[in-house]
Amino acid sequence: MNTLQTLTAISFIAGVTVAVPLHAQSGLEVVRSYRENHEATILNDFAELLSYPNRARDTEDIQRAATYIRDRLRSVGVDSKLLEIDGVPPLVYGELLVDGAERTLGIYVHYDGQPVDPSNWIHPPFEPTLYTASMEAGGEPRAFPKTGESVNEEWRVYARSAGDDKAPIAAILPVLSAFQEGNITPTSNLIFFFDGEEEAGSRNLGQYMDMQADRLSEIDVWLFFDGPAHQSGRPQLTFGVRGSMGMEVTVYGATRNLHSGHYGNWAPDTGNILARLLATMKDEEGRVLIDGWYDTVEPLGTEEQAALEAMPPVDQELKRELGLVWTEGEPETLSERILLPALNIRGITSGNTGSLARNVIPNEAIASLGIRLVKGNDAQMMRRLVIKHIEREGFHVVTEDPDINTRLRYSRIAKVTGGGGYPAARTEMSNLYVQEVISAASVAADRAFGSGSLILAPGLGGTLPLYLFTDVAGKPAVNVPVANHDNNQHAPNENLRIANLWYAIDLYAALLTMPVTVF
Repeated sequence: MNTLQTLTAISFIAGVTVAVPLHAQSGLEVVRSYRENHEATILNDFAELLSYPNRARDTEDIQRAATYIRDRLRSVGVDSKLLEIDGVPPLVYGELLVDGAERTLGIYVHYDGQPVDPSNWIHPPFEPTLYTASMEAGGEPRAFPKTGESVNEEWRVYARSAGDDKAPIAAILPVLSAFQEGNITPTSNLIFFFDGEEEAGSRNLGQYMDMQADRLSEIDVWLFFDGPAHQSGRPQLTFGVRGSMGMEVTVYGATRNLHSGHYGNWAPDTGNILARLLATMKDEEGRVLIDGWYDTVEPLGTEEQAALEAMPPVDQELKRELGLVWTEGEPETLSERILLPALNIRGITSGNTGSLARNVIPNEAIASLGIRLVKGNDAQMMRRLVIKHIEREGFHVVTEDPDINTRLRYSRIAKVTGGGGYPAARTEMSNLYVQEVISAASVAADRAFGSGSLILAPGLGGTLPLYLFTDVAGKPAVNVPVANHDNNQHAPNENLRIANLWYAIDLYAALLTMPVTVF
């Protein structure tokens, strides 16, 4: 659907004529002009933001990062403060209220990042490094540009959180600066909610929301800025996320490690026991074999199904990029597969390998299961399905290490722990506020990537605390990814393509000046 079609659809649904205010159009131009005249400064400011370490569990570092972001928001006209809970990363809260505004936007970004092992990085993760292109494409390091120097949109910035999730913070600051300089007023009240522990599970986000409950109740639609662009390279909006939970399964042999020469072919081989158990959970094509696994999947609505069918094919190109001959679930596509609950083995431990390998039969073997939930799945119910499956395979399930009496009573024992996490969430694309967002985002996408480039995806494969806003607070939410799809989020050498930063700036400008429809 192009911009005109979207606006027409909104007008039809609402029974009103949508008029595009002149200042909304001029706002886009003002921001684009500001960016073009300040590219080197914007890039260097981004590097400064990235230089603040942001591991959620490092209290002092995360406090410094939050304070820096609060002060930067204040510098561009946002009434900003830190919401704080003892022993918890602060939440950066901000307001920019507009006289007479009839709509309020909530803007969610997280400023914390995944843990890092510097030994796996080409450059220190909190020392931003500029490359002329991606490392994989043969890019080379270069100095950050000086004021007035031109910037190539194919350059990449390498640092932790470059793609996940400081880029949206770096993009909003020049937009608001341009508004100040150009005397542009947003068409909505703006509420900023910058989470400092998303990568640690956002355990206290609900409590932070309660602190500002009265103000948050006024929000009409939430915009979540997180995640990558579509694998095709085209920009996308997503209208839901998977939920997530983790479980660990431990199986037992003897009470201690045993010499494999003296006891091999006699003592139970825990690695083999675990491997056989795990093999019963999925078939060779990747279908989960646990009874009831797919029974509660909530079907897509009409709009979501149409969007799914319209998504561009990327599977063959992705297989070439990733060196894959086959994928789970073929002929279903990646876009279809992420709308189903997933069961993955995140890790297996049984003894040692390589130079640490020893001639022993390990006394236990452990598997970490990563489970992705979709709309309709209840985490505790899915956990029970896994446990029932393990029991059907002949295991006595416990929640703590078994004592000697338990070991002597049962031939096969499995300890199962974990099971918490996020539920999935989804917002209907037909929501009128969501339609406004689609229309505005289409404008930015067309400007940056060409006409008709915006992809509407029913769901994102990753997980965000979206349910707190959609299911608990009862508000529609749209995820607005801006990072390049190959940004290496959560991995070493995380990066952001500069063209994607410029797109994020265009996108903010379009969303913050989008016309208000009278519903």
